[in-house]
Amino acid sequence: MAEHTSSSITIEAAPADVMGVIADFARYPEWTGEVKEAEVLSTDDRGRAEKVRLVLDAGAIKDDHTLAYTWIGDYEVSWTLVKSQMLRAIDGSYALAPLGDGDRTEVTYRLTVDVKIPMLGMIKRKAEKVIIDRALAGLKKRVESVPKA
Repeated sequence: MAEHTSSSITIEAAPADVMGVIADFARYPEWTGEVKEAEVLSTDDRGRAEKVRLVLDAGAIKDDHTLAYTWIGDYEVSWTLVKSQMLRAIDGSYALAPLGDGDRTEVTYRLTVDVKIPMLGMIKRKAEKVIIDRALAGLKKRVESVPKA
């Protein structure tokens, strides 16, 4: 699972605003498209999600899985698979980098997926790219549509 897919996007918001949307799992069904349900199962001492159950419907791939989240400072979060019906492994991360005077953020999403059914590497990478691009576009739209406090 050494190969991963990654992509970046610039969002017109501060990193804290972007991370606020990323950390708000209950609202994922409102903006991600593929996530139909999200339930935080446990949190850390700062109230950030540690384990999250997600029900996914991405057309050909339907899954109910649990991910473990690791928060690295205020600008990065990564996740790994705890259990799944269809996936053998999923490793991903969002890394945020402030741009300019801090009111813009570059978001880099990295993802590696390994499914239980046989799939060509090329097809798997294309699926990862579609997931990443949709997630980044949805994240950008969501963050930029939230009124500034």
